Amino acid sequence: MKDLQKTFAVSERRACRVTSQCRSSQRYKPQPAEDEPKLVADILNLVRVHPRYGYRMITAKLRQHGWAVNAKRVYRLWRREGLKVPQKKRKKRRLGSSENSIIRRRSEGMNDVWCWDFIFDRTSNGTALKWLSIVDEYTRESLCLKVGRGVTSEDVLDTLAELFAIRGVPNHIRSDNGPEFTAKVVQKWLTQLEVETMYIAPGSPWENGYAESFHSRVRDELLALEEFENLESARRLTKLWRDDYNHHRPHSSLKYMTPIEYASQQTSALARQTGPPHPPSQSPQPQLKGEGRGDSEGGRGSTQTMEN
Repeated sequence: MKDLQKTFAVSERRACRVTSQCRSSQRYKPQPAEDEPKLVADILNLVRVHPRYGYRMITAKLRQHGWAVNAKRVYRLWRREGLKVPQKKRKKRRLGSSENSIIRRRSEGMNDVWCWDFIFDRTSNGTALKWLSIVDEYTRESLCLKVGRGVTSEDVLDTLAELFAIRGVPNHIRSDNGPEFTAKVVQKWLTQLEVETMYIAPGSPWENGYAESFHSRVRDELLALEEFENLESARRLTKLWRDDYNHHRPHSSLKYMTPIEYASQQTSALARQTGPPHPPSQSPQPQLKGEGRGDSEGGRGSTQTMEN
């Protein structure tokens, strides 16, 4: 309106009459809500802590902190403050042909399908680091995220034995065709425990999509933001991030619940249907019968846990 007045040298009354606008609209000044400065401050604090979160995830975090806030309001303030998450370039992926892919064989409940894989990074002085990750595909819970200089098939068995003793034995485990997963000792041990191994087609990582998605979060929110001075530093920061992921990070595919909240909800629903489950501590310690690591067949010996 001011542009019209300046261009044609007319009064506000004349400009409003020509554009069919009420003159009072030109004098309106929006009154921000009283809690808006505090809300903006909390948004900026969350963005500093979680720089890779978008406005929807920030909205979920605000609700965790007690804000009864609409996503549209958060988006308006987000745009006003100039906040932005850089877009990531994504490669086109094609559906694999393996019968063990996440499309053809989906998880049907907790402890039905676990997926595992490795992710790599380096310390500040260039030393290699290797993470073993295990995820429950149904609840998206990170069951294991352990880092070391290297991870062998024996380390894999140690980690699985520890998880089986705590959580029970899953029905299936999905993985790629890495040597740590296809080792005969691993296959033999899992077969004895009646765990079906689902190997995806070679060169088709998208068929193990839940592991790939989890690794994307790990790399985006941990590895890309933290510099690891040494192995101990990597273990400490990994433990903190995994705890935040399981207990505090909202997950969009779980209706913005955390994996622990969703798992608790599913456990309660199952208990109402079938009665309380048996305590995990009653599960027998899985091991090969009569075999140790020194046996010629590469059997299973005593359990040694790789540190976090």
